Amino acid sequence: MLEFEILIDDFLYNLDDDTTVGYFKKEKILSLTNDFENGIWRYSKFQSFIWDNIAETSLSYNERESLIDKKFNTLVESAKKLRLIDSKKNQIGQGSELAEIILYGIMKHYYKALPVVPKIFYKQNNQDNAKGSDSVHIVIDGNNEFSLWLGEAKFYNSIEDDRLDTIITSIKNSLELEKLKKENSIITNLPDLNRFLNKNSNLYDNIIKLLAKESSIDDLKPKLHIPILLLYECTITKKFNELSEELKKQLYDYHLERVKSYFSKQIKKLKEKIHKYDSIHFHVIILPVPCKNKIIDKFVENVEHYKNQ
Repeated sequence: MLEFEILIDDFLYNLDDDTTVGYFKKEKILSLTNDFENGIWRYSKFQSFIWDNIAETSLSYNERESLIDKKFNTLVESAKKLRLIDSKKNQIGQGSELAEIILYGIMKHYYKALPVVPKIFYKQNNQDNAKGSDSVHIVIDGNNEFSLWLGEAKFYNSIEDDRLDTIITSIKNSLELEKLKKENSIITNLPDLNRFLNKNSNLYDNIIKLLAKESSIDDLKPKLHIPILLLYECTITKKFNELSEELKKQLYDYHLERVKSYFSKQIKKLKEKIHKYDSIHFHVIILPVPCKNKIIDKFVENVEHYKNQ
């Protein structure tokens, strides 16, 4: 179950009357918010969401199975897999890895993605940290249909315009032909993919065929979704001590304005550079926190605790 409240979940063209942008009816916004308790934003609930989802993004299926019913051991082994918490000064790396886990949890609980590609597990080589998508998922759409989700996860101090170009560059890089082929090869080589498809051999065969290196990426693009998590420090949230209607309204307006700005930039920069851009589905998932450093420091403290066990 997704534990955050949903403020917006819609296609952007339904929410914006500006016809000059030229939306392709494939851009969506999912705006989320955490709640409060006793006048305080619920930091502990947020940390629990991270640690409830950490195993599936940092451990392989066999590792998770070997630790079933051993929650403490699972947390210890998951902490050992994390790459970027070794340097206490590496706030960017720590925030990026934390955001990957949050995106994984949202993909699992809201979009019902299969837990078949534990991305942190596949990024153990430090030289590969910046390569490929931050999150890779398969979602079964019913009637033997599926979609492939290649996510980006960011944790920023701000989501004003000067930060948006970096995201667009990451998206452009992740949609390069060789990057897409690499992600496909990871999925097709997973020994446990069929297990999660409930032995549906027809669906398994369809997935393997479409993701095979011999197949054209052009055929995959209508099934391709790009979820972009923007986890950020929010000055609006800092001003409140309860999840009031006024807070919801301010977040709604701000998130919608920010996502409009983001997609207007992305469309201008990428629609002519990415072949079949208009076939790809894009989702901006936006989640505010009151204090980035407090969340990262607690995350690192927990990781160090479990690593030392």
